[in-house]
Amino acid sequence: MVAGAVEEVRAWQPRVPGIVEVFHARFVEHVYPMHAHDAWTLLIVDEGAVRYDLDRHEYGVLGSAVSLLPPHVPHNGQAATAHGFRKRVLYLDTDHLPETMIGSAVDTPTFADPLLHLRIRQLHAVLATPGEEFEAAGRLTLIHDRLDTLLQGIDPPARHADPGLAHRLRDLLDSHVAQGVSLEEAAAELHADPTHLIRAFGREFGMPPHRYLIARRVDLARPLLLRGMPTRDVAAATGFHDQPHLTRHFKRILGTTPARYARSGPAY
Repeated sequence: MVAGAVEEVRAWQPRVPGIVEVFHARFVEHVYPMHAHDAWTLLIVDEGAVRYDLDRHEYGVLGSAVSLLPPHVPHNGQAATAHGFRKRVLYLDTDHLPETMIGSAVDTPTFADPLLHLRIRQLHAVLATPGEEFEAAGRLTLIHDRLDTLLQGIDPPARHADPGLAHRLRDLLDSHVAQGVSLEEAAAELHADPTHLIRAFGREFGMPPHRYLIARRVDLARPLLLRGMPTRDVAAATGFHDQPHLTRHFKRILGTTPARYARSGPAY
């Protein structure tokens, strides 16, 4: 092992239904003993490689591979090389990813699937930013959908466009711009599967629901800023997590900060 290597851990619980914990770590010397979790362990490795034993078989994770370790099944883990590894883990509850899939995950715990790997990376990027829970829930839904496909070994049936559902979701978002609505609440209100809800909206409007909601919040913020309301108060009034959250999306959409936008008019 590399002498004096720095080992790092960062863990938190996001406000996203279905995610028990997010865990980022860099380990060199640490060796996990045999242990088990109550939740699913969805693992990607950003640097180095990991080896682990599951159900008396040895597996490895590196590059674009993804490992899904099932709940209640013992496993261990350690670096596969002397240089250690950097990993990102999502612990997922069994309400959203059912225990009936444990047998399939024991048989095939590692996937070389670029689409799944991409979706996981995108979700981790969102989870690192407060205020993006609606987007995170949507991205997690697509990950669940991909895992379901991989574990069952069959592609899901093709779904036809559903513009009516997409428009009903848009109406629901329009009526909850500032207070927001969770993906679970929207699915229950519209009696639709969350995955179908996201895909129907994207096919009809060319963007995911979370981007539509953010754009509508920016629209609400603009007149308030021009009336002189402080940016911090505008953020609170329009559903943003805080002032930096508003500033980030305002600049992404309009190319300027809220403060500069508020000062951009003519002087009388």
